Amino acid sequence: MTSVPTPIPSRTQFVLEGIKHRILTGQLTPGQALVETELAAQFGVSKTPVREALKTLAGTGLVVMNQYKGVTVRMVDADMAREVYDVRLLLEPEALRRSVRRGSSLDTAREALERADAATDTAQRSLANREFHRSLYVRCGNPLLGRMLDEVRDQAALVSAVAWAANPSWEREAAEHREILRLALDGDSDGAARALHSHIASFVQRAFPEAQGKGEQE
Repeated sequence: MTSVPTPIPSRTQFVLEGIKHRILTGQLTPGQALVETELAAQFGVSKTPVREALKTLAGTGLVVMNQYKGVTVRMVDADMAREVYDVRLLLEPEALRRSVRRGSSLDTAREALERADAATDTAQRSLANREFHRSLYVRCGNPLLGRMLDEVRDQAALVSAVAWAANPSWEREAAEHREILRLALDGDSDGAARALHSHIASFVQRAFPEAQGKGEQE
């Protein structure tokens, strides 16, 4: 018997999306404390939906819950970046290869690129880039593969936000995105997958060079 996921109450979902947006756009920074009473006042809700939202965010890896320190935005370091990007390198190029071979629509990817190009701030650009990557794999034909990538999607966006704050490199990444989409639209599944693999690998190497060294030593 297939279990049906329990829907998240609307107030909890509202708070969840609000906190996530603040984290992924740098308004809430890694290591920053998330106090239930303060968040409840900011969102105009009771502490209950805030508490439930924080539990969900802990499950996705965006926040850390500690018995003594409370809830904080997850810190980003080379180990975390390597773990997240290793998963992406293993799964995302293959998912794109399958999407292209299935002839899946890439209209959403094209629209996301247009939004990224038109973005006027880091927040808009970050969210558009996040949607671009998801649009490449979501129609791969394997729902489980898509869900596995969804699970690291928020953590990957957090890594990107921290890296961009230190070294804005989105123009280079935007050019790589356009090349990936061009190859995919041409039906070159292997070429698009290779370009995506190179794009993901080069980003983490530039942003966290120490992560590459640790990966090679293991």
